[in-house]
Amino acid sequence: MTEVTPSLPDQKSDLEFVIEPEDSQRLSNLCGPCDIHIKHMEQNLGIRIHSRGARFHLSGTSAAICRGESVLRELYQITDKKMINLEQVQTALLYEWQQSLAETGDEIRLHRKTIIGRTPTQLSYMRGIQKYDINFGIGPAGTGKTFLAVAHAVHALEQAQVRRIVLVRPAVEAGEKLGFLPGDLAQKVDPYLRPLFDALYEMVGFEKVARLMERQIIELAPLAYMRGRTLNDSFVLLDEAQNTTIEQMKMFLTRLGHGSQAIITGDITQIDLPRHDCSGLRHAVRVLRGVEGLAFHFFSTEDVVRHPLVQRMLDAYEAEDADQNEHD
Repeated sequence: MTEVTPSLPDQKSDLEFVIEPEDSQRLSNLCGPCDIHIKHMEQNLGIRIHSRGARFHLSGTSAAICRGESVLRELYQITDKKMINLEQVQTALLYEWQQSLAETGDEIRLHRKTIIGRTPTQLSYMRGIQKYDINFGIGPAGTGKTFLAVAHAVHALEQAQVRRIVLVRPAVEAGEKLGFLPGDLAQKVDPYLRPLFDALYEMVGFEKVARLMERQIIELAPLAYMRGRTLNDSFVLLDEAQNTTIEQMKMFLTRLGHGSQAIITGDITQIDLPRHDCSGLRHAVRVLRGVEGLAFHFFSTEDVVRHPLVQRMLDAYEAEDADQNEHD
């Protein structure tokens, strides 16, 4: 029996219901060790959840508690077949959002899988990539900006919209000196492009990526070697763009030829350039914001789709940085 206190969608209300059939082991699995699953739902939905046996009492806005009930019931059905973990709880919380995206057709259909955005910013990013030839994805790690960029590149290649994918990244160490790297050019830049390759392997497959690289359909192009080139009919991805200089960013953006599209991703809070060098990405945000035909998409910690702890740690770092800026 479900009881809802009548209210407007944005007003506080209460809901009480019983999950059946009652099974203490399944209920324990549903709540998680030390109620960690319940706490995660409370944090994400902004509600309070109290349980006693199979009876649950939810407090919050009407929309949030109705969603909470839906997620609890969905997860309880899963417990009949297997143990659930925190990742499955997070997936269930995103389920309704993903369903709404599927209904609007905002998805990337690849041969191996279908990619659906998980947050409103990701959705705006995906739509921007479909609309503009140059897109900037700026935000913290784990927000999907690079993964979605690779997905669009693969889709464009599969649909014969471009002839090749060009992967570009500045070779700047993240706060440590790697010294001499052995091997040919591809082997030297491979460590810097690993995140892009990981996404490619997931979407295309390891063997096919290797074949496409042999045929130069997927090309590695270290940023330092881009000068003088014109990239036609290409989908160009510049990752870790916060580590470009102003001159490098300007040089990269002017490489774009006919029938090409570029996505530039980076996190301006993780700049590894020498202190006296200004980030080309930070400079581009200031200079190009008013230019017609390109778009900037800014991600936040709310868009993080990795382990739930990643979002909370990023929030803590941002709070620390803000505190230091106030004292400075």
